[in-house]
Amino acid sequence: MITKRIIPCLDVRDGRVVKGVNFQGLSDVSSPVELAKYYSDSGADELVFYDITASAEGRRLFTDVLTRVAERVFIPLTVGGGINTLEDFDRVLKCGADKVSVNSGAIRDPALVGKAAKRYGDQCVVISADVKRVNGRFTVFARGGRDDTGLEAIEWVKRCVGEGAGEVVLNSIDTDGVRGGFDLEMLRAVSEAVDVPVIASGGAGSVRDFVTLFKTLPRVDAGLAASILHFGEVTVRDIKTALRDEGVNVRL
Repeated sequence: MITKRIIPCLDVRDGRVVKGVNFQGLSDVSSPVELAKYYSDSGADELVFYDITASAEGRRLFTDVLTRVAERVFIPLTVGGGINTLEDFDRVLKCGADKVSVNSGAIRDPALVGKAAKRYGDQCVVISADVKRVNGRFTVFARGGRDDTGLEAIEWVKRCVGEGAGEVVLNSIDTDGVRGGFDLEMLRAVSEAVDVPVIASGGAGSVRDFVTLFKTLPRVDAGLAASILHFGEVTVRDIKTALRDEGVNVRL
């Protein structure tokens, strides 16, 4: 049985971890270096690190904070934000990332996913999709949820996986920060459309939300969490203990 992963997500702006609701109203949380170390020591399976304003500001992902984070953690680290070229992949990997997450860069240059997969391997390339319902249709947004691309999300994800993306992070803008549970409808549609790991992002508000996620959608491989963990309401161990008690296979 495949072990389900719990992955804290560090959204970083100006060198600090921040969190908002529906991608808006960002508030300061903590130092990414200290928070990453805490999660690494507390049983997180992986970490996701996003420079959330790099694409919107048209700049490269800052590497000083990333390098310090990578030096402190000993679990897989996925990094995204401002990834637009193979050189960006190379730079981030050299800073200590294990996987590189691409979103707006792939929308601008759909060939980027395939080129990166050929150079670094499918397991290194993560397609991150920020998705929102527009007139009842799952639609991909770019630049940190700011721009409606008009792309239909399921077909876009399938295309990227076909090009070589080895993992999908599905960010539901509709449920982000609302803490009312994961977007099960959206996750079901994506996880049934591709045969690579799918990571659920957006909406976790309680331990029970993770139980519901994995019991309802066994094809989903991992759950991302931010607010629920950052503000100390629950721990990674709390989530994993509840999952184990419900018969979901986790690493404790």
